[in-house]
Amino acid sequence: MIAPDRSLQIGSLLFDGLDQIDLTGPFEVLSRIPNATYRLYGKGAEPVRDLKGLRLFPDAALADAPPLDVLHVPGGFGQEALMEDTEVLAWLQRQAAGAHSVFSVCTGALLLGAAGLLKGRRATTHWASFHLLPLFGAIPVNERVVVDGPWVFAAGVTAGIDGALRLAAELRGDAVAQAIQLYMVYAPEPPFTSGTPETAPVAILEQARRELQGITAQREATTRRVADRLGVAVPISANEASDRRLPYSCASLFLQKQTAARDE
Repeated sequence: MIAPDRSLQIGSLLFDGLDQIDLTGPFEVLSRIPNATYRLYGKGAEPVRDLKGLRLFPDAALADAPPLDVLHVPGGFGQEALMEDTEVLAWLQRQAAGAHSVFSVCTGALLLGAAGLLKGRRATTHWASFHLLPLFGAIPVNERVVVDGPWVFAAGVTAGIDGALRLAAELRGDAVAQAIQLYMVYAPEPPFTSGTPETAPVAILEQARRELQGITAQREATTRRVADRLGVAVPISANEASDRRLPYSCASLFLQKQTAARDE
């Protein structure tokens, strides 16, 4: 825990095509941390639109960001275009080097990977991109939130709220994080159990995979291209690929297991 009298600088990367809840979920949590300043940083001063069209405004450009205590990297379809953006990648490298904590949500983890920051780290990301983590040298862990020292990874979208609460506890203590959770009335009781590949009906999982097929293929091609340049890929053995805890292709693995279980 960081001393309460020490002020914190928290910053999020803002870009076109992000998933707004990857940003706004953690913002709702981390902006409530006592004695902290939270700002959004983009490539320029212009507003961006999230993947559904919501306009979001940066507080400042990347070049004007102070050294951050907490670096937050959201995901979304737009992250794929940034994986070869030298300005963004250099900024992530600089900020991560001096930050107390680095926090990614969803495919924000792949941006950190493209910056060469995942080698040897336990990490997670959205289930549709989970199989790409080893290409950046990461150790994929199929959990909603993964903590690797001062680094926090949230699996995808709403998992960012859980990750942010874990981070708030690490920064200011459990009592502060629990109070934030209470203020937010964060006690989810979803009407369905389809929120993960493990629990979603087979037909729903197949539909989701089809709908994500285009962006997943594009993201995989970019990831492989960037990873080849970095040369940090970790090979996945056949045994690991069949291990439920460490799937090479999360979605396909769960689909195979669900189908097999129903056929028995």
